[in-house]
Order: sequence, then C-alpha cells, then structure tokens
Amino acid sequence: MRFRIENMTCGGCARGVARAIQSVDPAAKVVADPPSRMVDITSDKPRNEIERVLTQAGFPAVAA
Repeated sequence: MRFRIENMTCGGCARGVARAIQSVDPAAKVVADPPSRMVDITSDKPRNEIERVLTQAGFPAVAA
C-alpha cells in the first residue's frame, strides 16, 4: 500500500513513520521517501489500521 504523508519532511520523520507502522506489524517493510512525502508499505495489516497508527503518531496519511 502507498500513502502520502504531508508532514514527513526528513529522515527523522521517516524513522518515526516506520516505527509507528512496525509497532502494529513488526514484519512490515517500509520504504519512505521524505522529499516526495510518499511511503510504500508491505504489510498483512489492513489499510485502516495502518492509517490509524500513523495518525496517532502525528503523521496523518492519505492513500496514494
């Protein structure tokens, strides 16, 4: 799944995004690209659960 995260602007933000996702799915593969504000996620968890945890972490995501 792919999301746009408007406030992911640096490597620290990307690490925060990855930590949030991996808190609900430790096996998730996360590829974040801060310059484009896009993140690609490979996970067995439902999209809405990933969106929820990202919002709770301060990184509201929009499906891309």
